[in-house]
Amino acid sequence: MASHIVGYPRMGPKRELKFALESFWDGKSSADELLKVASDVRSNIWKQMANAGIKYIPSNTFSYYDQVLDTTAMLGAVPSRYNWKSGEIGFDTYFSMARGNESVPAMEMTKWFDTNYHYIVPELGPDVAFSYASHKAVSEFKEAKALGVDTVPVLVGPVSYLLLSKPAKGVEKTFNLLSLLDKILPVYKQVVTELKEAGASWIQFDEATLVKDLEPHQLEAFTKAYSELNSACSGLNVLVATYFADITSDAFKTLTSLPAVTGYTFDLVRGKKTLDLIKSSFPSGKYLFAGVVDGRNIWANDLAESLSILDSLQGLVGKDKLVVSTSCSLLHTAVDLVNETKLDDEIKSWLAFAAQKIVEVNALAKALAGKKDEAYFSANAAAHASKKSSPRVTNEAVQKAADGLKDSAHRRATNVSARLDAQQKKLNLPLLPTTTIGSFPQTNDIRRVRREYKAKKITEEDYIKAMKEEISEVVKLQEELDIDVLVHGEPERNDMVEYFGEQLSGFAFTANGWVQSYGSRCVKPPIIYGDVSRPKAMTVFWSSTAQKMTKRPMKGMLTGPVTILNWSFVRNDQPRFKTCYQIALAIKDEVEDLEKAGIKVIQIDEAALREGLPLRKAEHAFYLDWAVRAFRITNVGVQDSTQIHTHMCYSNFNDIIHSIIDMDADVITIENSRSDEKLLSVFREGIKYSAGIGPGVYDIHSPRIPSMEEIAERINKTLAVLNRNVLWVNPDCGLKTRKYAEVKPALSHMVSAAKKIRTDLK
Repeated sequence: MASHIVGYPRMGPKRELKFALESFWDGKSSADELLKVASDVRSNIWKQMANAGIKYIPSNTFSYYDQVLDTTAMLGAVPSRYNWKSGEIGFDTYFSMARGNESVPAMEMTKWFDTNYHYIVPELGPDVAFSYASHKAVSEFKEAKALGVDTVPVLVGPVSYLLLSKPAKGVEKTFNLLSLLDKILPVYKQVVTELKEAGASWIQFDEATLVKDLEPHQLEAFTKAYSELNSACSGLNVLVATYFADITSDAFKTLTSLPAVTGYTFDLVRGKKTLDLIKSSFPSGKYLFAGVVDGRNIWANDLAESLSILDSLQGLVGKDKLVVSTSCSLLHTAVDLVNETKLDDEIKSWLAFAAQKIVEVNALAKALAGKKDEAYFSANAAAHASKKSSPRVTNEAVQKAADGLKDSAHRRATNVSARLDAQQKKLNLPLLPTTTIGSFPQTNDIRRVRREYKAKKITEEDYIKAMKEEISEVVKLQEELDIDVLVHGEPERNDMVEYFGEQLSGFAFTANGWVQSYGSRCVKPPIIYGDVSRPKAMTVFWSSTAQKMTKRPMKGMLTGPVTILNWSFVRNDQPRFKTCYQIALAIKDEVEDLEKAGIKVIQIDEAALREGLPLRKAEHAFYLDWAVRAFRITNVGVQDSTQIHTHMCYSNFNDIIHSIIDMDADVITIENSRSDEKLLSVFREGIKYSAGIGPGVYDIHSPRIPSMEEIAERINKTLAVLNRNVLWVNPDCGLKTRKYAEVKPALSHMVSAAKKIRTDLK
């Protein structure tokens, strides 16, 4: 019985690639040094899978930034502003598209389906001259082959690539991106031909958009594409992978009828209804890659349950045609549980990271082949029994409080216009008030102090002293820049979710459980294993300390319940909304304590609200109902004069704008600049928004420093569709990942632009 892995984490067990990328970007190391680190990471991954007994090992899932950008490079679809003419695309052009450079901004970045991973959105139009401009897929296949490892090269499928793209600037928004299919398929054919010549016997096309609600003409594009690829794929086994959700019956019918396709990968963890389609109409003679091991979460697989599913499928498709697989790429999990020193043995026994999931896949494949490892299966069953019965998982008081939330809308009693009037009397802010989103640059000194404190190398007194000094500098800088509503800079926080999770019950934390978010950016998601409550105040000391340093309003900075949920590894033994309500009650306690401490502006970030939106429209209403309600729970008890902000970033918000309004925040700051001001179109279409709103005026994920004139132009575009009395001026997102040499001039230009336009408006 064979085994397969859809994809694997790229950073390396110790984030080797992250540090190599950042060193290269900072000019501290050469391209050759970066290439060497990348090669070592890849070879270790391939050898690890080969040694574990995996038959179908992926290649070309490694990336220096993301796989969609890799496909853009492969197709030579470089926007003209980067001045690439022809030839193999190098690091300069590649990273300019991802991060921008001194003269031009980066391409738009958005979330990869409903994950916290991001991709660079292709910008396409009728005049793009596609050409085979990156041979990465073939090079990496040959690299693995030279190590003695036969791999399955993975490509983003041609139809999904186009459906994940957007019309370039200057191209009509109604432009049919699928009309470019005939132009990109010749490049795909060249890649397939070269892979075949290099000795590939299988090739995997990731067509993840098949799980979305697709129109008939979009489904027809899949048939057209694979009919066209049929001759080029002759002699190859073609695998089409879908993941993240159930597939519709129409999409299933289209997929299983595609010419040239030998096998299909289905997510049977998040797509349990797909099982019914497989059982009723799976085509005979085809391979079924059954994704029974969860690639999105870190809980140990229920091997007995998975084996039961696989047994039923084996009778349907045949022993030689069933392959055990992961539900999706393991990119979304941590790398290896072996590296964990902070987790206690009980919780550790409940978990499986990427390395352990490889073992689970192979163990299931062996069990199907009659070589079941009884000791391994018994240990797995014992771990699941332990998790179900552990007293640390359940808190009856928390369960009761959360269950009691069902029957209330949890809305503030006064409408937002009246609240804004009450807040203005207290805050006395100017027209177009300026603020930032929360974090300021995390210097090496800040990180060193946090590390030393956690390692107990310095006292709590020394730690607090160092943090206060940093906060004082951040406050002083904002006052010098003349920013209106200040933040304390969050020097005490490594991560906006991890910081809160460490202080809430029901959470566990890893030492090295890093997961890639975008580029070199890695996060360490907390693990929610039990009921959640707040034992004591979490941020009041730091916010009130900062407020005492200035007469200007100081924002209290919190992460909202939906974002904490969506950016954690969440328990899988109860519905997600129940866990979210528990977190909401904990944040509510914190909000009310901040208000009592004299904090007049409180920001509750919901950066990941849109990210959690299900991929199927039929499931949207239920999710948005409980997610928006969870946010409102957090601040329902505050006075009218306390201003509640929220923040969202790097997703398409236009389709949920009514739910955003329903959150009933006083002010929302929202990413806008990197997505070509897409957000503003919803207001041009007549949506009325009476609360405060701050569409971001510059992209913080790029090192590029915008000019005052550029920011002023962006503010004026916003004023064309929004009332001046509700408009705020702020960056797209927090400043943690930037350097002060970038932050100071950028914020100075932002404040100058706001002041200029205030004068113009008088």
